[in-house]
Amino acid sequence: MSAISAAERTRLEQKFPEVFKTSFLKRHGLIVALLATAAYLVFCWFFFNVGPALQNGKWDRASIYVQDWYSWRAQPRLRFGDDGVVTPQWSSRGQYPADATIDWLTPHADGSMTATFGSAADRLDITTRQVDVYLNGEVWPVTITADAALAPEGAPAAIQQDRQKVVVDFGFEGQAEIRANQVAVQRRFFGWANFLYDPTSPLWGNDLFSSIGLMLSGDRVNPDMSNAQYVLNQWLGNKAWQHADILVKLFQTLVMAFVGTLLATLIAFPLAFIAARTITPSGAANWGMKRFFDFIRSVDMLIWALFFTRGFGPGPIPGIAAIFLTDTGALGKVYAEALENVDDKQREGMKSVGASPMAVNRYGVVPQVLPVFVSQSLYFWESNTRSATVIGAVGAGGIGLKLLESMGTNSDWDKVAYMVLLILLVVFLFDNMSNAIRSRLIGSNT
Repeated sequence: MSAISAAERTRLEQKFPEVFKTSFLKRHGLIVALLATAAYLVFCWFFFNVGPALQNGKWDRASIYVQDWYSWRAQPRLRFGDDGVVTPQWSSRGQYPADATIDWLTPHADGSMTATFGSAADRLDITTRQVDVYLNGEVWPVTITADAALAPEGAPAAIQQDRQKVVVDFGFEGQAEIRANQVAVQRRFFGWANFLYDPTSPLWGNDLFSSIGLMLSGDRVNPDMSNAQYVLNQWLGNKAWQHADILVKLFQTLVMAFVGTLLATLIAFPLAFIAARTITPSGAANWGMKRFFDFIRSVDMLIWALFFTRGFGPGPIPGIAAIFLTDTGALGKVYAEALENVDDKQREGMKSVGASPMAVNRYGVVPQVLPVFVSQSLYFWESNTRSATVIGAVGAGGIGLKLLESMGTNSDWDKVAYMVLLILLVVFLFDNMSNAIRSRLIGSNT
């Protein structure tokens, strides 16, 4: 390909100056944007003290919380009696029935006790005078005095003296704190403890498959009801996991999202016609309605939830009201913009045959914007399913409040994981449902 002459180049520059004389931003805009973004991130790093925050973060505690999502901890306190007997004491959440045989916690005839962590090579042999710590089969005796527990000389890093107690780390299997009067044990297992039935249930100890087999069995456990109903009642009545209460709160969240979005759609629909300047010729009405939409949507849904919770008390009503107000403003703005961009040919055709303004809007405008309106409402409904969880945490009812309660105990992170998975499942189902409806309305996948 031959180069053009200087005269030809001059002629082209004069004819197409916008091609040859582009601005600086058009030529180097991408590089400038990347440099500005990098400079902004550096500014944020120092302004928000990200480095010190990462350095001072309690990562060990965070890892424990993450482990609590997919595993559970048995936490007995093995107390030393004056008679030389070691007695286990369980927390109020106790994961075992009072008379249960615990395979990893073995009492002995002489009053001592053995706590096993994974295998016999990692265990504690506990007496009131000495605790023998076995790590990979090697024993390290911890001496018990009247005031403290004393770690042995030359102990490995897994055995640490912490003031008057000794902390033993067995990795994922758990840990133990040896004190002068007790050994606090944390024994960790994969899964969720007592997810099907609590320790007070007659069905405690049955797994999923044995429960299904019981449901299909012909011999009734309870003569007053079928086995399927009995299993379901025992599962819903689980005192540790509170399945019935969680499912009711989840349904309450869905109702909040649906009713709030529905009311917002019904109110925003007629108000959008007033806000659209192509529909309502009054500039004052257009301006006033758009500012009204701006006001109610500029106040965050969480703020509205706090406001209504103070007025009506905790429950789903404040949540519905918060979603309704916020979505009325947002949907009203979206609807008005859609109305201002309709094709005027259909309206002009209706006017040419003498149709009334109501009929013009009904048959010339609504058919054009209705799929968009429904699509936007479905999207907001799907989004509000997630938002209703957040506003529930401030007292607006639903599963969000239950989620906050479980987080507040600092020991129910497995229950938090359970509720998060339920929320994700519901959001996934509603997302696919709304996508299917939208695709039918507008004729293509969204």
